[in-house]
Amino acid sequence: MNDRHPNKRFAVVTLGCRVNQCESDSLAQQFKDGGWTEVGAGAPVELVVVNTCAVTGKAAMQSRQAVRRARRDHPGARLVVTGCYAQIAAGEIRKIKGVDTVCGNPEKHRLAALIRAGETLRISDVGRRHRFDPIQVPVATDRTRPVLKIQDGCNAFCTYCIVPHARGRSRSMPEADVLDHIRRLEAAGFCEVVLSGIHLGAYGADLDPETTLRRLLERIEAETVIDRVRLSSIEPAELTPGIRRLAAASTRICPHFHVPLQSGDDDILRKMGRPYTSSQFEALVVDLHRRMPDAAVGADLLVGFPGETEASFARTFALIERLPFTYLHVFPFSARPGTPAFHFSDPVPSAQIQQRCRSLRRLGSQKRARFLESLVNRRVSALVEARRDPKRGWLKATTANYATVLLEGPDALKNRMVSCIIQQRVDDQSVFA
Repeated sequence: MNDRHPNKRFAVVTLGCRVNQCESDSLAQQFKDGGWTEVGAGAPVELVVVNTCAVTGKAAMQSRQAVRRARRDHPGARLVVTGCYAQIAAGEIRKIKGVDTVCGNPEKHRLAALIRAGETLRISDVGRRHRFDPIQVPVATDRTRPVLKIQDGCNAFCTYCIVPHARGRSRSMPEADVLDHIRRLEAAGFCEVVLSGIHLGAYGADLDPETTLRRLLERIEAETVIDRVRLSSIEPAELTPGIRRLAAASTRICPHFHVPLQSGDDDILRKMGRPYTSSQFEALVVDLHRRMPDAAVGADLLVGFPGETEASFARTFALIERLPFTYLHVFPFSARPGTPAFHFSDPVPSAQIQQRCRSLRRLGSQKRARFLESLVNRRVSALVEARRDPKRGWLKATTANYATVLLEGPDALKNRMVSCIIQQRVDDQSVFA
């Protein structure tokens, strides 16, 4: 690899979730450790890695498009494709002209070594993985709020989801390793870490001795000093009363909870294989709001699942409307080959799915605007990001409860916590201080 590419410049293209983002940072560090230089989009490179996603049919399509775009943009570079789409559809990727190497998810942690050895295809059975693969968490990065993957895989097998087939069974990073990574990040000057996983709430169940996410959070509070710890998406049943009590009493665990709902109709939830009812979900969100009135609570919604009638959707809309959500992530259902839902009857017409998505997104924008309006004239603490707002050139900061704050100031404030008073809402996504 070194002989072929003496300039040793590379780029990584990432699609999908925060776990993929963390893994892209980790595999980039592998190449940096080997003397390679990471460059930005559009710059000449000798190697480009596309880290794909397969969570929906649209994500798979976007992954294929990204691979083709990478080949067009970098005609002379070695093109490597990895990630979830590579894991489940290596044959399809191999058909794309110009792809040099395809590696699955279990190979990410040693991708640089495989490429150096001249590998062109390496897809192992992710279902046989029983231990958490080591990752390198870079401390020299332009990210202000680094993502730390502490869990991988999923045992749930919801009827619409391909992820367990792409990621395997649930596996957790040992507690001591989590604490060590966080201490390294705090020593490097970071103020926040985002704990992420494919099924974050399942953390620790596979370890020996078994532990829990709550226990890990208690140890982080007791044994580290980093300013803020943020949880990524966590399943409703696993946002336990113990975690809620701990977060409500903490000044370091961010009052920000992204909780996948998917549907507000109990029949659809059963068909999805989701282990809760709409009333249980409602009680959870009400309790979060009671304990932490200023918390950000977001939800994922999967619209147009087979059998979703107008009445089913109306129940979902009404549930969202009456709950104190601060933002929504709305996705149209797309049938994934290899999942039970691919064969379900009663499909919802595409036009109807899109109309329902638009309705929920409008509702989500209204809720986000109301949340941001509630911050006006209040003092908040916010972490200034490394990058300015591209539209206005202002500094951009993030509060513990996930509000985007725009403010004027020097670059010296970047990567620092600031205290400021919110003056006005700028748009549906940000406020100005």
